[in-house]
Amino acid sequence: MAKVHPQATVSDPCSMSSAGRETFTIWMKSLVCHTNGCTVFDSKGEIVYRVENYDSKGSSEVHLMDLRGQVLFTILKQKLQLFGCWNGYRGSFTGRKKENPYFQVKKYRSIIQRDLSCQVSVGFDKYWIVSLGRKKQGFKMVNLAGDIVAEVKQRQLSSGMVLGDDVLTLEAEPSINHSLVVALVTVYGLINRRL
Repeated sequence: MAKVHPQATVSDPCSMSSAGRETFTIWMKSLVCHTNGCTVFDSKGEIVYRVENYDSKGSSEVHLMDLRGQVLFTILKQKLQLFGCWNGYRGSFTGRKKENPYFQVKKYRSIIQRDLSCQVSVGFDKYWIVSLGRKKQGFKMVNLAGDIVAEVKQRQLSSGMVLGDDVLTLEAEPSINHSLVVALVTVYGLINRRL
């Protein structure tokens, strides 16, 4: 379990990025009984994020939280969208005020190749989330120049042993906000009905 230090100062997880490439482990299980979600560990094995879905699998509202339970992003599915569109709002979204989403994810599916991809808009920045293939567990997030900014694949130990389908590795480049990447991984999991 995570270490708790009440007197320790904690930096704002919404602005987290690092000087180098960061590796996270995503366990596609919730720490809360009778909920769907996932838990995200840093390279030291400490919990940094958790995703909770208090309704059913494939819910239209999901919350990305830090270890203390502070909601970093509220992710909502837009209704009446043919292929699927998700909006991410910073913090708890009450729905009362008309605010623009912090990010938006639109799902695209190629009929010919049957590949799933998503277009991501974060302000003026655009990214694509592209599946690594039907046989491979995972996907990558690329910017418009084609540079990989994050990649998710099935977790493999240094001994070469591959862990189950519910344990993934997330590698994020230092140039991108880590909580945003985890929120986008969450949306991709919702699209694939994993959360």
